[in-house]
Amino acid sequence: MSNKVNITTKKRFVVSKSMAGQGLTIQFTNKKGQTFTYDHDAVFAKNQEKLNTMECFNKYGNYTNSNNLPTWARGEDTEVAV
Repeated sequence: MSNKVNITTKKRFVVSKSMAGQGLTIQFTNKKGQTFTYDHDAVFAKNQEKLNTMECFNKYGNYTNSNNLPTWARGEDTEVAV
């Protein structure tokens, strides 16, 4: 995640079909004040199989979480600033 040219600020964690392939780095701050930054395309690619089994993802084309970064989305493509 060394290239942070295209950072998009959101109010929650989001993985979306419509945002895939745009090269977005997304940053959000949860209710506890923790800031998370992640490479949307990398998280989407690594978890696409899991996402495709989720009813919400198939129905709405996205998955969101306003409280935290899901454990399945954590890894070298995410950063946490406390």
